[in-house]
Amino acid sequence: MAKKPSRHFVCRACGAVYPKWVGQCEACGEWNTLVEEAVEPLAASSPRASGKGRRVKLEGLEGMAAPPPRTQTGIIELDRVLGGGLVPASVVLVGGDPGIGKSTLLLQAACRLAGKGERVLYISGEEAVDQIRLRALRLGVGTAALDLAASINVMDIVATLEAEPDVKAVVIDSIQTMWLETVESAPGTVSQVRACAFELIRLAKRRGFSLILVGHVTKEGALAGPRVLEHMVDAVMYFEGDRGHQFRILRAAKNRFGATDEIGVFAMTDRGLEEVSNPSALFLAERRGNIAGSAVFAGLEGTRPVLLEVQALLSPKSGDGAPRRAVVGWDSGRLSMLLAVLETRCGLKLSGMDVYLNVAGGLKVAEPAADLAVAAALISAASGVPTSSGEVYFGEVGLSGEIRQVAQADARLKEAAKLGFDHAVLPRRVARGSARSKPPEGLALREIGHLSDMISADMEAD
Repeated sequence: MAKKPSRHFVCRACGAVYPKWVGQCEACGEWNTLVEEAVEPLAASSPRASGKGRRVKLEGLEGMAAPPPRTQTGIIELDRVLGGGLVPASVVLVGGDPGIGKSTLLLQAACRLAGKGERVLYISGEEAVDQIRLRALRLGVGTAALDLAASINVMDIVATLEAEPDVKAVVIDSIQTMWLETVESAPGTVSQVRACAFELIRLAKRRGFSLILVGHVTKEGALAGPRVLEHMVDAVMYFEGDRGHQFRILRAAKNRFGATDEIGVFAMTDRGLEEVSNPSALFLAERRGNIAGSAVFAGLEGTRPVLLEVQALLSPKSGDGAPRRAVVGWDSGRLSMLLAVLETRCGLKLSGMDVYLNVAGGLKVAEPAADLAVAAALISAASGVPTSSGEVYFGEVGLSGEIRQVAQADARLKEAAKLGFDHAVLPRRVARGSARSKPPEGLALREIGHLSDMISADMEAD
């Protein structure tokens, strides 16, 4: 008798496998995410079960490896995050919240590529061809020589791509809508997403075209589907932004052909996504001077310096509970640490105040260099004295209140001088005569070694 297929349970959120159903996935902590899957056993006479493998060729580490050729999409911000453009036979996974602009960005990129004479296919499983045409007309790219298709059957898509010569790039929107006949489950399930992605990736590697997959995200912001999908692709990019802001940030979480610390900045308009070549000017466009609780941070996103406004608001504690700590765009744990340092080391009484902190513009800041700018905004809010409108801040704050050095200080100073700032507050050099290039013309530096130095200097200026 033929052996019946065994069954196991797979988590839809992370792809963990269990022999029986449990309510909570131990790997990711999600509840009610396990679905049942059949596992077809290999027959004893199957070539896969009894055949012997070939010996693979072993090579040494020495040798010259030329950088991979790239095809630029024509969108500079997208090419920056990709590492210089699309690599042949590479697979890119783009995730983001619904309606954030993933399809808009990729349709614009596909039309730019097609306008350069490249053969590009845009295959949608969520929209009809007429809907894509209407969006292209609205974006002003309706005349591009782009090939469109609407299908969710992966085998039909594979057969079409096999028959089409000279395909340079293929966009699949989205991988969660794809369906494979040999898998007995609905589109979007773990098994379907994994199997469909495997078929498409294998074809892209064999035929040599660039494959871009659009992926949905969960409510926590992670890519939906099995975690193994992220390991199968060459690059994972997230399209971030708040619908209340016009700014959109594209950042790479994984990139086998480039850096993962670059960002691309876009602005959503009625004509689609427009590139922002100078994000600092855009983020500071609505800044008002002479407002207590505001400070400008000279940050760094990858190799790009970015100036942002940090806003702080203090109000008396409401009610009998613990004071409120609300943070947008920064780490709430780091804010608690900074508040403790200001109270313990500098004598500011903030324990009885509700604290609200916001990074204006919708950008999320992760680097510790923002500590000094946040501290300046909190000190300004506590004292009621505005910071100078022409001053920028950057530096890491330690638990004893000392100001520590941060990377790429020269690039931050050049960006500040380019936007017309005339003062910069930064960490003091560790040793006299230590290496630091001459500051840009017109920019005065104020080096401090401790947070108390900044408080006392502000009080003297007042």
